[in-house]
Amino acid sequence: MNAVIIGILLPLAGTMLGSAFVFFMRKEIPDRLQKTLLGFASGVMVAASVWSLLLPSIEMAQSSIVPAAVGFMAGIAFLLLIDELTPHLHVGAAKAEGPKSRLSRTAMLALAVTIHNLPEGMAVGVVFAGEEQGLTLSAALAVSIGIAIQNIPEGAIISMPMHAEGNTRWRSFLIGSLSGVVEPVGSVAILLLASALGLALPYLLAFAAGAMMYVVVEELIPETAQGRHTNLSTIGFAVGFVLMMAMDVILG
Repeated sequence: MNAVIIGILLPLAGTMLGSAFVFFMRKEIPDRLQKTLLGFASGVMVAASVWSLLLPSIEMAQSSIVPAAVGFMAGIAFLLLIDELTPHLHVGAAKAEGPKSRLSRTAMLALAVTIHNLPEGMAVGVVFAGEEQGLTLSAALAVSIGIAIQNIPEGAIISMPMHAEGNTRWRSFLIGSLSGVVEPVGSVAILLLASALGLALPYLLAFAAGAMMYVVVEELIPETAQGRHTNLSTIGFAVGFVLMMAMDVILG
């Protein structure tokens, strides 16, 4: 039980650690570094989606791809719906997305990050739930550690623009940290749901993978492809992918 609690809280700790960078960095994150970190986060999320979620989903379904396909598409649809119904503003964007709102830019930036973090929490919850159906504790911890690692640069990418928007360093840190609270909440929700619907676990694994892939394709990759230094994004992606894949294989 202690290992599960630690695993659920690790991604939040990563976000808080990254958000604390706002106290030590005077200016915005350099474009080269930001592109590299966004690529790294993309690589971790893609590798986790494939190695830690989709492949176990297919194995649990005895090599049937139906649960993986249905769950994956449901995860995409779920995040698409949230994206359409929630007013939010991506980092670096001039125009908000979703329905019109009178929310401040700071609030909409926080909502965008919250949408991003939700599928990561779901992924952590579902792999821990999979312990009862063949997934090892080590494999679950590998996913948690991998997401926590990629949350560190993400936390900095969140808190620094918050400070640039005119918020104090403490307020920027708190907003960045609070954006990660949705991760343990999502983890616990999925754990409870999986306990009630044990047979649906292959679908839930793929659902989390679809939700994570939506974030990568809809948000992270477009951001890394804009402007200069896109080659650094590619390098960051490769490093993140290999790191997450190696952790899953070695710890699994």
